Amino acid sequence: MKIKNKIKVAIDSPAAAGAGTQAKLISKHYNLFYLDTGKIYRLIANIKITIPKKYNYSLIKKKMKKLSMKDLQNKKLLTDEVGTMASIISKDKKIRKLVHAFQIKSAYDPPEKYNGSCLDGRDITYKIIPDANFKFFITANTKTRALRRYKELRVLNKKISFNEVLKSIKKRDKSDYNRAISPLKKTKDSILINTTNLTKRSCFLKIKQIIDRKLKA
Repeated sequence: MKIKNKIKVAIDSPAAAGAGTQAKLISKHYNLFYLDTGKIYRLIANIKITIPKKYNYSLIKKKMKKLSMKDLQNKKLLTDEVGTMASIISKDKKIRKLVHAFQIKSAYDPPEKYNGSCLDGRDITYKIIPDANFKFFITANTKTRALRRYKELRVLNKKISFNEVLKSIKKRDKSDYNRAISPLKKTKDSILINTTNLTKRSCFLKIKQIIDRKLKA
């Protein structure tokens, strides 16, 4: 489908709900610049874990200026330890300000070759792209999300039990929903997509139908 004007897609979701997968599929289909915003916090968290003595605001500021999409592909960013640290770091006002600036630029000024942008995270629909053309809140029940994350970690050869992952997901949810700065929440104008009983394909087709309907209107 040829898109006349640049479009912006905003997706919020709790951990392991399948938002990243859907955002990638949407971005590929509509040729949108994709940014997994949570990966930025994970990248910063990984820096804090690996070089704690050098970790400071100045270092992160420099890192954000030189940040490339390739930096976010590091498999180490997917670990449970990094995810937990990312949840803590995301509460830091100074860090959020830096990350938000990068996210907003990605959303509103994507590279020319793209038809627009697609960002997924925790506060995208109301903080980063409040005027997005399409807003989705993607979720799934806790056990389903824990099982998905558990399978992801097993592929990475991580020795971890399902119960440990379930506990981690519940802890992450509590942190994301209850933090004072930019908490995870569904906005009134976001379309709820529950992926608990949906395959990746059927979920994508559901979202695609919603987007196509509006684009054709």
